[in-house]
Amino acid sequence: MNTYTTSEVAKIIGIHPNTVRMYEEWGLIPQAERKQNGYRIFTDFHIEQLKLARTAFQIEVLQNGLRKKIVDTIKVSAKRDFDKALCLAEEYRNQIHREQKNAEEAIRIAKQIISDKSAENSLFLKRKDVSDYLDISMDTLRNWERNGLLQVKRKQNGYRFYTSDDIERLKMIRSLRCANYSLEAILRMLKGMQNIS
Repeated sequence: MNTYTTSEVAKIIGIHPNTVRMYEEWGLIPQAERKQNGYRIFTDFHIEQLKLARTAFQIEVLQNGLRKKIVDTIKVSAKRDFDKALCLAEEYRNQIHREQKNAEEAIRIAKQIISDKSAENSLFLKRKDVSDYLDISMDTLRNWERNGLLQVKRKQNGYRFYTSDDIERLKMIRSLRCANYSLEAILRMLKGMQNIS
């Protein structure tokens, strides 16, 4: 079995020795055994684990807890629970695919709004139905409305109803919020798109 010092590991991976120690402290690599003089002894597994962590952190996707999920995956791998790490990685990949699908849908909706080729307003949903359909809390919907992202129509009895266009707009807002855009930034984008169309 090959063994390495902290500085050797740092040189192989291309990071500062303090980063190696920090990754150990954070649980991203296993605790290194120590020599009698207190120096750490790293193995090939440490090297591979560091490569995994460095690869994962090159992808700066923060929305919807993705950053935490990849950190959890690396920590589980560091504990050599590879079956669980594989399951977590699969969940992470599936969520990435969902986020990508939502982002692509947001792009399609934005293009549709800009070209003013919206679908007919055949849907008339209540707030609770919209909340369930889009997996968004009713408080979130209220907040978006209060901040001017959406102006919901009302029936004669005062109840709100959401149209197909509203649903499309909400999908786009949801995707932008997941990408960490502020409500103010989203409002500016929506106003900008209205000016273009």
